[in-house]
Amino acid sequence: MACLLEAPLRISVLSEVTATSRHYVDRLFDPDPLKVLQGVIDMKNAVIGNNKQKANLIVLGAVPRLLYLLQQSSSSLRLRSECAVVLGSLAMGTENNIKSLVDCHIIPTLLQGLLCQDLIFIEACLRCLRTVFISPVTPVQLLYTDPAVIPRLMSLLGSSQRTQEYITQIFSHCCKTPEHQTVLFNHGAIQNIAPLLISPSYKVRMQALKCFSVLAHENTQVSMTLVNVLVDGELLTQVFVKMMQRDQPVEMQLTAAKCLTYMCRAGAIRTDDGCIVLKTLPCLVRMCSKEHLLEERVEGAETLAYLMEPDVELQRIASTTDHLVSMLADYFKYPSSVSAITDIKRLDYDLKHAHELRQAAFKLYASLGSNDEDIRKKITETENMMDRIVSGLSESSIKVRLAAVRCLHSLSRSVQQLRTSFHDHAVWKPLMKLLQNAPDEVLVMASSTLCNLLLEFSPSKEPILESGVIELLCSLTQSDSPALRVNGIWALMNMAFQADQKVKVEIVRCLGTEQLFRLLSDPDTNVLMKTLGLLRNLLSTRPHIDQIMSSHGKQIMQAVTLILEAEHSVEVKEQTLCILANVADGNTAKALIMTNDDVLQKVKYYMGHSNVKLQLAATFCISNLIWNEEDGSQERQDKLREMGFVDILHKLTQASDPNLSDRWARAANTDRCRQKG
Repeated sequence: MACLLEAPLRISVLSEVTATSRHYVDRLFDPDPLKVLQGVIDMKNAVIGNNKQKANLIVLGAVPRLLYLLQQSSSSLRLRSECAVVLGSLAMGTENNIKSLVDCHIIPTLLQGLLCQDLIFIEACLRCLRTVFISPVTPVQLLYTDPAVIPRLMSLLGSSQRTQEYITQIFSHCCKTPEHQTVLFNHGAIQNIAPLLISPSYKVRMQALKCFSVLAHENTQVSMTLVNVLVDGELLTQVFVKMMQRDQPVEMQLTAAKCLTYMCRAGAIRTDDGCIVLKTLPCLVRMCSKEHLLEERVEGAETLAYLMEPDVELQRIASTTDHLVSMLADYFKYPSSVSAITDIKRLDYDLKHAHELRQAAFKLYASLGSNDEDIRKKITETENMMDRIVSGLSESSIKVRLAAVRCLHSLSRSVQQLRTSFHDHAVWKPLMKLLQNAPDEVLVMASSTLCNLLLEFSPSKEPILESGVIELLCSLTQSDSPALRVNGIWALMNMAFQADQKVKVEIVRCLGTEQLFRLLSDPDTNVLMKTLGLLRNLLSTRPHIDQIMSSHGKQIMQAVTLILEAEHSVEVKEQTLCILANVADGNTAKALIMTNDDVLQKVKYYMGHSNVKLQLAATFCISNLIWNEEDGSQERQDKLREMGFVDILHKLTQASDPNLSDRWARAANTDRCRQKG
């Protein structure tokens, strides 16, 4: 029977709450303006910190009425300001509240309110706009719909410290794309915001700094402008350096370091500049220590990884600064069991977000080890590092899996690690598992790593081959993503290098001649180059050359002809001529060239080409055809002599390039085109 009483009780409570909320809404429609004002003030006090009350008022239709009152010129400025305050309070509730406010067109209404001349009302509108725009569910594009809005906001920057704080915060949250950066830049964001960096208000300084960090991110134009900006007679870079000092709040140190990092990556500051090597890098390393909060350690590590990603010298400096490599190992032990549990909420947050630390650590390890062999060795020797990477490849968080495979890819550039750590931990197994039904971003990085594991000196190559990887790689070559097509064909190319005939036949069978030749006409040059590389590796050793050409010779010769006739780079044509040289090295396959006068004329043309690489490649082909020790060499020499090849060869012996002049004398020793994988 108790269960029967529960539903009426709930309805009774809900009715009571709704009735109370309805009372607040009803007062907004009172004919007496003073009562309306008092009703808005009472509503403001009622919703503070009360999400249920906020939701009730939104459901009961308070928002449209508040917006109506806010827009009416007949409403007093006090009433209009109080309406903006209540709307701002409603916006501080749940994401559903924000969505409801946006659906009621709160943003254009508040932006229109900025045309008023009353500063208190403007500040109330800006405060509410700030609260709405910092929500992740608000479409930031709404700030840029009306071209008059950004100039108006710029003009209001000097009105008060509050307008400065709110407007810069709006800008930093609504600057998401290069187009947004351009709009703000073109409307004088740098000139207007730079003076705020020395404001007496910390909040203003901090929001201005954040604004510059989003403006400079991957933006050369902004970064190049910032290095020449003066703030109170001091270069902006030096202002940022001062903000990184240890006596400044951590938030300020980190954001200033991000500004200098982005300017450096954009090419506005040299990587060996003192403000980077002596200030920014040490500051970011400092942020990785366990004395900082989780989010600070994450941001510090990710920014540091980005800073030194393309620069080996910065990587070497970072690896020896404050024991960074071993310091990052602590990222996998967070929260520490020895930490004093003084804040249960904080501990709960850290436990829920510890995966962000692992992601940041993997990113930083990947950046540290991308070039230097000694650093890679130091990383893999860090306690349980390879086990942690293997575990990371299977984590539930897609971001951690991606960061772990980035780290693995970075370490896989090491011959030593491929032969030792990678083999000992059988990393190919979780990597192959990761390649099943992963998002494209993960697939690209995982397949890049697989390319390295399939190099001929990698002990992982054989077990990977036995796992049925060929079909997987062939499927990647059919992807819409050029990066995946490149990696698929690149891995097959590595697999085919010095492989036995069984593997080569399986590659050709699985890939299919139709797909192979489709790849030879791929619009992406990288795909084309790697496909040519695959063909070269397939067409190596005479039995393999003859076997493949006997089955697919007609199509291969047709593809070669089309490439040599089309507009392609020197590198593409050199690879194609080298394929012909490999075909010319076959016992029976060379007949496919000798009986094709069109191909011979093309080889003749490239022997006389102005580019030395093409001359060499064409000459290799002819030297393989006229090899004296092979059957039919005399007949081939006679035909080539009739076609004028001998005259060209005599000219080449007089060439200034020693490779060309020596080629005729060393005709029997050609192997360059066959062996390059």
